[in-house]
Amino acid sequence: MIFSSDNWAGAHPAIAESLVAHAGGYASAYGTSELDRKVEKKFSEIFEKDVAVFFVGTGTAANSLALSSVNRAGGVIFCHREAHVNVDECGAPEFFSHGARLCPVDGASGKMNTSRLEAEIRRFPAEFIHGGRPMAVTLTQATESGTVYSLAEIDAVAAVAKSHKLPLHMDGARFANALVSLGTTPAEMTWKRGIDLLSFGGTKNGCWCAEALILFDLSKAQEMHFLRKRAAQLFSKSRFIAAQFDAYFSGDLWLNLARHANAMAARLADGISASARSRLAWSPEANEVFVILKQDVASKLQQQGAVFYDWHVPDHLTDSVAGDEGLYRLVTSFATRSQDVDRFVEAC
Repeated sequence: MIFSSDNWAGAHPAIAESLVAHAGGYASAYGTSELDRKVEKKFSEIFEKDVAVFFVGTGTAANSLALSSVNRAGGVIFCHREAHVNVDECGAPEFFSHGARLCPVDGASGKMNTSRLEAEIRRFPAEFIHGGRPMAVTLTQATESGTVYSLAEIDAVAAVAKSHKLPLHMDGARFANALVSLGTTPAEMTWKRGIDLLSFGGTKNGCWCAEALILFDLSKAQEMHFLRKRAAQLFSKSRFIAAQFDAYFSGDLWLNLARHANAMAARLADGISASARSRLAWSPEANEVFVILKQDVASKLQQQGAVFYDWHVPDHLTDSVAGDEGLYRLVTSFATRSQDVDRFVEAC
């Protein structure tokens, strides 16, 4: 009953087999091999557009490089208050952008409220040198709350960003989970909605270590080559990242793995909804489920082998969580088994 994080799951067998298959022999280094080029072409096919692809080792690297590529002196980046870039990246976006600041924007369900976004941007008029100036907007898809921005909601965020001539970045650590949840295409969820840069995650969805930064404006690619090298993210044997993505995209494996993870989350949510003692904090839309459990029930589950994290109670839930209760996050993955979901539900 491992529901701690999709990062805990291993690599899908097809990914591991691809790594082994490409382990021998020789291939040109630093992203120049035939396999690298093949996977770059596949990304362009998936997004229905020629894109620039930069392999990196972590999602934090992808996010930080994306934001540093649009750096401006005195720059301010706008993100949701609970966004990974704001809470879980140890200042990396600020570090790699040489001092840009993150301005948190509130909003329900892990999504930026566009009225609040507009108001926060207006707090930094570009002509007021002492306050700094707006630099970029970044949104997380799927969000840190396990919810998903609809296409209309992405449009709304993009409209605010574009009205201020700000680039829009998407943190897609769980990109595939959001994509299958919406039942849309990669193009429709990104550049057709106004996304300029995308952090494309594979590690949480069955890869060993495969992340990519996608630029939809090819004119920006040359600068990114230097930024990636300076950040120590240019892998000499990048074919091993390419090998993972090669298997990941083959036969729509990436989408099928995400569908399974989402289905396990829905199964978990359905079971908890039927419980007499436990309840959902809100409805999940991807592969993260937030539940309110009695603290003794949570302890009992952990004693039985369940692994999950307790979570900060957001302001809007403060009055809904009793003193003997807690908020907990459960994350499913491609490796989650239905029997483990059912065991958890039976015990809670």
